Amino acid sequence: MTLDDLTAMMAADENHRYEISPEGVVSIMPPPGYNHAIIATRLMVWLAQGGVPAEHIAQAVGLRIPGRDGGIGGRIPDLVVWSKAQADGVWLPVADVLLVVEIVSPGSEGVDTVTKRSEYAAAAIPQYWVVDQDSAQTVSMYRLDGDQYVTQATMPLAWVLNTGIDEYGLG
Repeated sequence: MTLDDLTAMMAADENHRYEISPEGVVSIMPPPGYNHAIIATRLMVWLAQGGVPAEHIAQAVGLRIPGRDGGIGGRIPDLVVWSKAQADGVWLPVADVLLVVEIVSPGSEGVDTVTKRSEYAAAAIPQYWVVDQDSAQTVSMYRLDGDQYVTQATMPLAWVLNTGIDEYGLG
């Protein structure tokens, strides 16, 4: 299955998100819920108020994820921050990505915390944040060190939103 096939599937089914790993494993997810969307919106507003241009931030846009063995996957992070504006497209390259954020939904824990973490590291994305939908909305921040992520910080979303984006190299 190719990214073009996946795009056609998404066009025919607006009730689900489709992703494919670089190894060809297809994932089908329901659309995010209200709390999920609010977390993404709060982070977008924080980034924009911190000085990240709006055209450098996007929710739920597809990324072309190169695999270690040469395959190409397609992932749809909940939030992406780029170093510069991108050309329009369904599956964008990861070359200018500074940060991807995944908000964990019920049933996506393993994919968000293990599979995507490995794929994003292999794609050399500098930062990866995972936000749990627990009562604190815990944000686990990872920074790329070599070919794997190391923990940078773990804190409630409210704490993150009370800090400056410069603290995370995003300003």
